[in-house]
Amino acid sequence: MKNNYRIVFMGTPDFALPALEALKAHGYMPLALYTQPDRINGRGKKINFSPVKSFGLANDIPVFQPTTLKSEEEQQKLRDLKPDLIIVIAYGKILPKAVLDIPTYSAINVHASLLPEYRGAAPIQRAIIDGKKKTGVTIMQLDEGMDTGNIVSVKEMDIPPHMTAGELFDALGVLGAEELISVMDDLPEKLAHSIPQDHDKATYAEKVTKDMGHIDWTKDASVLDCLIRGMYPNPGTYTFYRGKRVKIHRASFEEKDSGLPAGTVVSTEGGCIHVACGKGTLSISQLQPENHRKMAASDFINGYQVKANETFGQ
Repeated sequence: MKNNYRIVFMGTPDFALPALEALKAHGYMPLALYTQPDRINGRGKKINFSPVKSFGLANDIPVFQPTTLKSEEEQQKLRDLKPDLIIVIAYGKILPKAVLDIPTYSAINVHASLLPEYRGAAPIQRAIIDGKKKTGVTIMQLDEGMDTGNIVSVKEMDIPPHMTAGELFDALGVLGAEELISVMDDLPEKLAHSIPQDHDKATYAEKVTKDMGHIDWTKDASVLDCLIRGMYPNPGTYTFYRGKRVKIHRASFEEKDSGLPAGTVVSTEGGCIHVACGKGTLSISQLQPENHRKMAASDFINGYQVKANETFGQ
């Protein structure tokens, strides 16, 4: 299939790569890429390129990295490209109206939720933290609001019980790429039949913070299981053991109550650390002591001689 559209792609992280690869494979290669400015690694002063920039360099696509798109100079550079379509996936900047008005057809965005649910920065993590059973991707037309534009296309997927945010990130990246190609193959028709969002049903997925990862053992084990999976791999969850911070990477929950105070080690059976919660028990299978590598709970149990009735959280 020949690319009949002049496409400008705007994105930054790994989440955008499946879409770029799909566009390339289906003959919709962008004529230019926009991505965030390079970051400098603090320790080695090494310049880190975004995944989208690396894709552009590998495929001989011009890469633009403006600090802002609000200036007339940068907007003129974009106009000079004469785009029919702007595709935005996790670019990291809200586009001003002057930019949205440039393309012939529209500016569209691939968002990792079932809009209008989970508008905002962290829809993938929030869906798991909140214990959702379903999520998906929405392709929408961009407007001046945050994820408020008309819906062009939606694709759902189930969230398996033990899936982490990192795994869902990868799955939605692929799903979004597939749905984007479906839209591209019938673009004028899909845009003509876009529908407004029901703004009364909107919810917001605010950015997750490191502080959110502090385990409160008085909560239900099922809630903590969702939190651990939703915060993995970044920024992660943590507790304290013998006064030292310990990151929790993998865990599961049991609904059966132990009758012990929250944070108490119930047992170390089966190579896991079973900890009493406000309701139910959390079984930790992988963790990371402060200033140490990630390890299986069985190695932690042997190394620290963990015993029943000890306490986590102190």
